[in-house]
Amino acid sequence: MSQPAGYIGAIDQGTTSTRFMVFDRRGRIVSVAQKEHEQIFPRAGWVEHDPLEIWRRTMEVIDEAVEARGLRPKDFAAIGITNQRETTVVWNRLTGIPVYNAIVWQDTRVADIVQQLAKDGGKDRFRPQTGLPLTTYFSGLKLKWILDNVKGAREDAERGELLFGTIDSYLLWNLTGGIHGGIHATDVTNASRTQLMNIETLAWDDSILAALYIPKQVLPQIKSSSEHFGDLKRTSLEGVSICGILGDQHAALVGQTCFSPGEVKNTYGTGCFLLMNTGTERKVSTHGLLTTLAYKFGDQPPVYALEGSIAIAGALVQWLRDNLGLISSSTEIEPLAQTVNDNGGVYFVPAFSGLYAPYWKDDARGVIAGLTRYANKGHIARAVLEATAFQTREVAEAMENDSGIQLTQLRTDGGMVANEMLMQFQADILDKAVIRPAMRETTSLGAAYAAGLASGYFDGIDELAANWEADRTWRPQMDAAERAHLYKQWKKAVTRTFAWVED
Repeated sequence: MSQPAGYIGAIDQGTTSTRFMVFDRRGRIVSVAQKEHEQIFPRAGWVEHDPLEIWRRTMEVIDEAVEARGLRPKDFAAIGITNQRETTVVWNRLTGIPVYNAIVWQDTRVADIVQQLAKDGGKDRFRPQTGLPLTTYFSGLKLKWILDNVKGAREDAERGELLFGTIDSYLLWNLTGGIHGGIHATDVTNASRTQLMNIETLAWDDSILAALYIPKQVLPQIKSSSEHFGDLKRTSLEGVSICGILGDQHAALVGQTCFSPGEVKNTYGTGCFLLMNTGTERKVSTHGLLTTLAYKFGDQPPVYALEGSIAIAGALVQWLRDNLGLISSSTEIEPLAQTVNDNGGVYFVPAFSGLYAPYWKDDARGVIAGLTRYANKGHIARAVLEATAFQTREVAEAMENDSGIQLTQLRTDGGMVANEMLMQFQADILDKAVIRPAMRETTSLGAAYAAGLASGYFDGIDELAANWEADRTWRPQMDAAERAHLYKQWKKAVTRTFAWVED
């Protein structure tokens, strides 16, 4: 077939920053620009972003990445969007102004709503339709909170004046015209994280909308992950088509080319997210995991995944930097942790937003356990890194139990994979090979791949799989007895976080 323009682009709107990346057909980076945005903490357990700041950052990074290489719209076959998934925005369709700050996926303010809903049907009340337990994590309850607590919001929503979306929908609407005909849509992966979409029909579930008193007219149209969504009418890439949308963890699965059932990736970012492709079969978890959409390419059948979500991973390193001041930059944690030979009996369970998979305990809170006079900041730093690896093992074990598939290796990506001490400890505590790909920006790459498939830039998934190559593999070196002891102590520390928040 004839090949379209030379490059493919991806907007990667994450929890702490926004990037625009340009890739060639081999999946190599041509240009990139990135800008952080403010983290807003109005009170304990509340986490917010300013949607207007995110929109400004998105326009800025697109322009900067394009200008850095002298690129023009005709140089792009299409662009994709990937985003922090459950973060919730509600805005006025007539003015484009959000009615409230974006409520971030980590936010726990809806805990009381979770308890009220669980009284009728328990925590799994909506799991048959959505694959998800009742928890503070998902965006549907955040939408309900805004409608219930922002003055005039429910009335405006019922009049059809408000729009709801995860960040992908908000950016798509703005990029395709905003108040002048902007397209209000999302893809199946982001819709599956609202706890409002039926994962069998791939449509909004009327029974859940009724239970939460959410007017259907505020919701975006649900589309596949790889198709034509609309054309840019703003930024320096006016006229370029948006042809792919994926939630960030689903995008990383695609970027890692995990297209076969049983293939697994783990993303080490602000949180930590382990996904297993289960093919066209929906696996119902009995071990604390989520059943979710992996991706849907055009008219092809949807592909499902099991997911284990960990709320705090890289965010714990940031907390050590920003809240305690033990390090001045995130890169300092590895050399600090290397000043000691082991964790000194110290374990850090970062249940800042409760515990996600496999526990789903909204009333848990973080603890540092095992402190003695011997412990120093090196032990704390080591415990911070080890926490991510311990949590990953818990999720991996649950995934093996749910799927009946024994993991032989773990493909990794995200910012923390640069930490070689963490990667070795991960292999040690898992007793499995840990592989870092040559291309670490798999989230952005996955969004670009989705857009490239829909636009004809790529011929098919075999071409994408051929691009993947390993950079480094870590193999377990730890004695089995030591592995068992460390994990036993970790599990003991986790129990100390339970039921910390009382009604």
